[in-house]
Amino acid sequence: MVRLTALISLAAAAQGVLASPIRARSPYAVKETHYVPRQWSRAGRAPDDHVLHLHIGLKQSQFDELERHLYEVSDPDHDRYGQHLSVEDVNELIKPSNEALDLVHEWLADSGVDASALKYSPAQDWIDVTLPVSAIEELLDTEYSVYKHQDGSELVRTSKWSLPQHLHEHIDAIQPTTSFMRTGARASNALELAPWVSSNYAPRTNSTISKVCNVSSVTPECFQNLYGTKGYVAQTGASSVGFANYLGEIPIRPDTEKFLRKYRPDAVADAANFTQTSIADGPTQDGALSAAQAADGISREANLDVQAQAGIAGANVHIDSWSTGGSPPFTPDTSTPSNTNEPYLDWLNYVLAQPALPQVISTSYGDSEQTVPAAYAKKVCSLFAQLGARGVSVLFSSGDSGVGAAGTCVSNDGRNATKFIPDFPASCPYVTTVGATHEFEPEVVAYRPSYTDATGRVHNAYSSGGGFSNYFARPAYQEEVVAKYIEGLEGEFDGLYNKSGRAYPDIAAQGQYFAYFWNGTEGVISGTSASTPLHAGILALVNDALLARGKPVLGFLNPWLYKRGRRAYTDVTAGSAVGCGGDGFPAKEGWDPVTGFGTPVFPRLVEEASG
Repeated sequence: MVRLTALISLAAAAQGVLASPIRARSPYAVKETHYVPRQWSRAGRAPDDHVLHLHIGLKQSQFDELERHLYEVSDPDHDRYGQHLSVEDVNELIKPSNEALDLVHEWLADSGVDASALKYSPAQDWIDVTLPVSAIEELLDTEYSVYKHQDGSELVRTSKWSLPQHLHEHIDAIQPTTSFMRTGARASNALELAPWVSSNYAPRTNSTISKVCNVSSVTPECFQNLYGTKGYVAQTGASSVGFANYLGEIPIRPDTEKFLRKYRPDAVADAANFTQTSIADGPTQDGALSAAQAADGISREANLDVQAQAGIAGANVHIDSWSTGGSPPFTPDTSTPSNTNEPYLDWLNYVLAQPALPQVISTSYGDSEQTVPAAYAKKVCSLFAQLGARGVSVLFSSGDSGVGAAGTCVSNDGRNATKFIPDFPASCPYVTTVGATHEFEPEVVAYRPSYTDATGRVHNAYSSGGGFSNYFARPAYQEEVVAKYIEGLEGEFDGLYNKSGRAYPDIAAQGQYFAYFWNGTEGVISGTSASTPLHAGILALVNDALLARGKPVLGFLNPWLYKRGRRAYTDVTAGSAVGCGGDGFPAKEGWDPVTGFGTPVFPRLVEEASG
């Protein structure tokens, strides 16, 4: 570690010596334009005194070097495999140049921004400042408006913004400006719905799985038998797993205790021992839900996360949870700071500052990729690469709308062309994306048709998400299997997706009718929000087995997964990514953009990861 940091520091010092002096001010030019998504309409000018938390993303000076290190330490055939970087190593690689910092500071000072109001990410590649709309409009030569979504929610955003020309090469992104991303949870509540089961499903009657797995309520005992963790007890006490929550979600300890007491009595202490960390005024709570909280329906997602992870990992695996603020609704007639829908930055900058992190982190949130400007998506994606370089396996859910929710499958580029709609951050090449399955022996793609509940509310169909990014090129690690899949389609869906884009998901797990507790009551819940923390818990057990053998933890999974780990998965070949009003990509033999390589087999995972 010392040698790497020293070399990086020398390179950075040389760069600083060569930095050019501060330039004179230059005229403004448009830096970014992003079409307003179809679901949003302009409702009027934003109040001048409305306050926004502005995030300014500076160009990282040596990201190419970081990426090289990431792939070397994640490639099982490389001599450096498993030699993950420290927080100091990563920060040296991605900190901006001295010139960039000087020029941005000069610009902010000339615009009347107090230097004492600036806050920085650990590597100083993000600068945060809280300003009223009127000041930001002058700073970015733009005009903010209030935009209203079809569901009634509102955001303060703009469709384009500008910078002095000499800053274009030094600033990659600024938000909130043009991003209309809404960080939605991937849990589909089914507490009051009789579980839907395909008429074609015929469970076996003479197998171990059939005795412990109920297709209408899937429990930890089923998962343990289905994925081969039954009988394994974590040995080292050094393996850890975590999950991130947003939108006011909090994992509720009394509900978790009831769940574990019923399904994993050996791990009931986990209910009291998992940590809760507040970021950006996110909530934490040790007691039961209040009546008001229950009426709002919060914490279904967070409860699912902790119960899925603890239910499969059992005792002696530490669980961390983070609750990140940013969910209060915008009220046009107040000056309450608006921090909505940009929470990944707050969470990422917090965790990247920590010297020690869980080896596996799952997140069950996302939105349509096209609601996010490409520059911002790439900037956030690069932060996930930093986690991977430090040895963290980052898992994201693939989404619950197949190839796109009905009625939304239209491009956001001014052409309004019919397109499949990929998700972000699921489409980021530096994360491992998890799809969902249902049924047993064999498992099939998770699917539930649309339905109308007792209140008359219509719920869209649920289908494991998958697709191809329009922002990120296909990484080399998946070139072979994805090209083979596309060839097998024989032209089907041509024009509806980007054949050269990063394809996802990478893997899958059960994601329908999970047994869980919420507000003191047991029910079932579905979504890739279930499959993702479940898979994270299994990987935490793999890491425990590796640590017990003196091996490094898995880290960034994908290079290993596409080379070797794929052999530890059970292929899923039935079903499709239903969406956009019909059947989407079908599951096929080998990798597919519905369930990836399939579902995990724990003993084989340990064997493949042990080398």
